[in-house]
Amino acid sequence: MSASPILITGGAQRLGRHCAEQLINDGHPVIISYRRERPELEALRERGIITLEADFASEAGILDFLARLKRETASLRAIVHNASDWAPDSCGEEAGATFERLFRVHMQAPYLINLHARGLLEACSEPQRDIVHMTDYVVQKGSRKHAAYAASKAGLDNLTLSFAAMYAPDIQVNAIAPALIMLGED
Repeated sequence: MSASPILITGGAQRLGRHCAEQLINDGHPVIISYRRERPELEALRERGIITLEADFASEAGILDFLARLKRETASLRAIVHNASDWAPDSCGEEAGATFERLFRVHMQAPYLINLHARGLLEACSEPQRDIVHMTDYVVQKGSRKHAAYAASKAGLDNLTLSFAAMYAPDIQVNAIAPALIMLGED
């Protein structure tokens, strides 16, 4: 196991939480970001998972998270970009704000984190360093009711290609594009 932690954005619930719990079970140190405080975070903290609140809906929130992350650790073994937002399309006044929020969460946050945390990955003494972007199967087919979500996830899919080219061969960058995932009743 690496002494360098694995960062999972959006690690407080569903797939992110499951990954964090599996990694800590396997002996990896883990840092997660979360959007808002929730009761189940305490159980993660008790298991040794470091939790950092983050508002990825604004550039200032992303940069604040990065500053706190760098105070928390000097290196990272991997970054898993799992933070996500889900909103149906709308023709109302909030349509532009919804699109911008999805863009920031799904594209700008991973972009800035990848750029600003590259040094943390390079500081890891392990030969294997990774960035994983959690995209979505919907990027291949589009969506009738969630076009902004699908487009922002497709943008993240394309960022995967660019960062893979930029960071090769030292840091491997890949995407995972699941469809609907059922993780228990929560």
